[in-house]
Formats: sequence, C-alpha cells, structure tokens
Amino acid sequence: MEDFLHKVPDFLMTYGFKIVAAVLIFVIGRWVAGLVAKLLKRLMDRSNIDPTLSKFLARLAYFLLLAFVIIAAIDKIGIRTTSLVALLGAAGLAIGLALQGSLSNFAAGVMLIIFKPFRVGDFVEVAGVAGTVEQIGIFTTILNHPDNRRIIVPNSQITNDKIVNFSAIDKRRLEMVFGISYDDDIKKAKEVLENIVRSDPRVLKDPPPLVAVSELGDSSVNLVCRPWTKPSDYWSVYFDTLEKAKVELERAGLSIPYPQRDVHIYEETKAKA
Repeated sequence: MEDFLHKVPDFLMTYGFKIVAAVLIFVIGRWVAGLVAKLLKRLMDRSNIDPTLSKFLARLAYFLLLAFVIIAAIDKIGIRTTSLVALLGAAGLAIGLALQGSLSNFAAGVMLIIFKPFRVGDFVEVAGVAGTVEQIGIFTTILNHPDNRRIIVPNSQITNDKIVNFSAIDKRRLEMVFGISYDDDIKKAKEVLENIVRSDPRVLKDPPPLVAVSELGDSSVNLVCRPWTKPSDYWSVYFDTLEKAKVELERAGLSIPYPQRDVHIYEETKAKA
C-alpha cells in the first residue's frame, strides 16, 4: 500500500497533464463538432436542400468529427492509435460489404432528394407499383395505394427503373374509345360525345377535347374521346364520362355493337358422273 501511495505522485506528474489535456480536447472538440454540424445544417437549409437529407448529413458530419476528436484525445494520453485506426478501417470495410444493399438504397435516396423526380403528394408509378407518395426517406420511399395499401419501396429499385409521375404537370389527358355501328351516323355520335365532355366543368377548355374516328374495326366504327382535366379529377371524369356516353349514345338512337362475325356457308354441289 505504501508503495502504491509513493507511486501516485509520480503517476500524476507523468500522466496528469496528459489526462487533463485529453479531457479538454474531448470537451472542446465535441463542442466544435456540434457547432460545425449546426452551421452545416443551417447552410444546407438556406440552399433549400431537403430537410431529411440536411439533417442526416449534419448528424453524419458530427459523428465523423467526434470520431477524430476521440482518436486525438486517446493519442494525447499516450496510447498509440495507429492500430486503432487500422481496426476501425477494417471494421468500416466489413460493415460496408455487409450493407451493400443499404448503401445502394442510401445513394439512391440522396439522388431522389437532390433531383426531385417526384415530391410528397404526387401520384407516381415506380418499380412496378403505383400510389401517392407519402414519404421520401434516405433508404425507402413510402407510397399509399388507391385501395389504401401502404407500399414501401427500396430507393435503389426506384432509380434503377422508370419513374412515371402523373402529378408533375397540372393537366392530364384521358383517352376513351367508343364503338358505334357501321349503320350509325358518325357526325351525330361525335356531337353527342363532344357535348358530354364540353358540358363537364371539370374538363379543361385549353387544350380543347378531341373526338375523332380512330379505327374501322371488325364490328364497329371506333371513336376516340380525349378530354383534358386536372390530375385530381382524372378518375372521376373518366368514370362519369363512360356512364354518360353509354346513356346519351343510346338516347340518340346510336347503337354500341357487340363483337360479331358474318359466317357464310356455301353448299358444295358434286358434279354428276
């Protein structure tokens, strides 16, 4: 015990200053790391960078700076940090290899946030699924399907496939095909369809709706109807126009023919011997 008490002053003389210096490096370095992270986030917010990305990058910068501060504090005590840095590097490499998919999703998430091919509230079709964007995260994007299903899509699948944004433009065109009999009056049928779409206040005046003959089919003359509407009114206008067209065409004496084929039977007469 006496030997231990005699060694305490020597220990304090040798390592006391180093320990105090290491504590000061850690405390001040942690404060500086927090300050730098806040300034970085403030600059990103002023640059109109997405809040999700700016918050994530600020936290990432804070922890990286804090790691350097801890290594500097340990080195000040006298502990060799070369092996520690090598160990951290090897651990980082192993983690990176194990999380390749997650890192791919992260990189894709950053691209989505920066380039903004769609925003929250847009109706999109991505990675083979469609829905309204509820959240754009760092690793995944959340969609709400029209039938109230929640779909979580990895970001890497979104950027590796085509992206169809139905809400990016403030107008959307409907395309409906109506068939009439070959015996019906084409001009009359066009007038009926034009009156239906022009009388609907949800149909845009500019560009004007189009009604035209699109095909001379096997069983009918097909008329294409192409009105424009707002994306939010697309389905309601679509369903209402289909119903009204059926009613109004029949009221005007025009028929919607069923698929049919004319079969001609020829009787073969055998030549007399």
